[in-house]
Amino acid sequence: MSEPRELPARIVVAGDGPLGVLAAIGLRRALPTTELLVLALPPDPGAFAERIGTALPFTNRLHDRLQVGEDDLVRKAGASHRLVMRYFGGGGPGQQGAAGYGAAVDPAMATAFAREWGGGPRNAGTAAPPRSLGEVLAAAGRFAPPQGEAESPLADLDYALRWNVPAYRELLVGIAAQLGVQHARVDIRGFRPDGEGGIAALVAEGVGEIPGDLFVDCTGSRALLHSHLPEARQIDWHAMHPVRRIAMAEAGRPVLALEDRAAFTPLGWRWDLAGRDGLQTILGIAGEAGDEAISAALGEPPAAIVPFSPGRAEAPWLGNVVALGDAAARIEPLGGIAQDLAHRQLALLLELLPGRTVDAAERAEFNRRAALMADRAADWVAVHYAAPAAGELFPHLWRSPELERALDQYVRRGRTPFAEEAPMLVQEWGALLQALGVPSGESPLTAAAAGDENDGGRHFAARAEAALAAAPPYAEWVQELL
Repeated sequence: MSEPRELPARIVVAGDGPLGVLAAIGLRRALPTTELLVLALPPDPGAFAERIGTALPFTNRLHDRLQVGEDDLVRKAGASHRLVMRYFGGGGPGQQGAAGYGAAVDPAMATAFAREWGGGPRNAGTAAPPRSLGEVLAAAGRFAPPQGEAESPLADLDYALRWNVPAYRELLVGIAAQLGVQHARVDIRGFRPDGEGGIAALVAEGVGEIPGDLFVDCTGSRALLHSHLPEARQIDWHAMHPVRRIAMAEAGRPVLALEDRAAFTPLGWRWDLAGRDGLQTILGIAGEAGDEAISAALGEPPAAIVPFSPGRAEAPWLGNVVALGDAAARIEPLGGIAQDLAHRQLALLLELLPGRTVDAAERAEFNRRAALMADRAADWVAVHYAAPAAGELFPHLWRSPELERALDQYVRRGRTPFAEEAPMLVQEWGALLQALGVPSGESPLTAAAAGDENDGGRHFAARAEAALAAAPPYAEWVQELL
């Protein structure tokens, strides 16, 4: 009979941003006898996996698992809900489309109704009618998160959250403190290697050595621990992603909306992120651009412009050091994908949960799956540049073989293939491509459903009517919860 392995005596998390604190909460809940120490370090302005307060639906499930309550996020962290991302101009002037979330994002896609009204070339260059319940509800301004009622018309609806980053971090810090997570502000001067490719102890000014069994690097794009390990290597995404700077405007007036909006500009993309504490406008800048052009695209002079260098660690777990978030992968933050990827990395670490002695096989499995996640997330960003209008603005970008295959399948057959560890479902890929105005072929399911368009239309209309009846005005629901 095998013996249970020894648990880590101490885990050190470098970086006390939201990701570092959430990682400490997760590890503490999984390892209640392990000492958790979070080191406060100067914030990294390029840590977009933490700096922008939104993610994708996966984060809701991670929050549930770590007992970070959604109601508390609304009450204490200024959270609000996003049902769809609306894209403008991907298929050309005047074209727009909304992409929602989840497996039920577009139930009409497999019907002749969808072929006529949502799934075929007819919508590639025009504004299509609503294709998902999320889009219907967002347009009506009606929503309340389902409370577990299986029969609710809203039960299958998936959604994302946005939040105020400082308030979100404060909420997490409070939870971590209740769990006994220690917190210290230090100035790291170096580390003592363990002779096995990892770290035996950090060396901090005025403190001396800080030993640990496992070190989690949440220091942002600087990767202060991971990047100094002898085996650290980087995979470059510059040929795939054109954005080199991220500009952010001061938060504008509060906007309580169930959709966010993104558009292509000659400089890159512009993303308007709604929020109860103010509308946040973010501009991804590709290539050279002067201050005047940036201000024009952003709508006002930027409050900050941060350099951006896309890429990922070849192996985010080296020795006993695990890199998460921007320390592991620097990805354009459009739509919340950077935060989603960081949280998937954290969930994977919690799933494998290393012991006091790192198992090489577990480390290899983490690196394999984390690499697949990062590469598919990179594909998800890159597919935005496959939109017809974006392709003209940014030609000759490199695409991975997996992305080329997905685009080929969508254009010829109206579907995208499954990919292991992909952050987005097949249905979500289809909805995104459609919202971006990429013309699709006719899928076999659509062809088989020929003649059902009236039934399909009536079914969708009935579901939409039931969802609207079940959902209160969103503003009223938020006010009642507060």
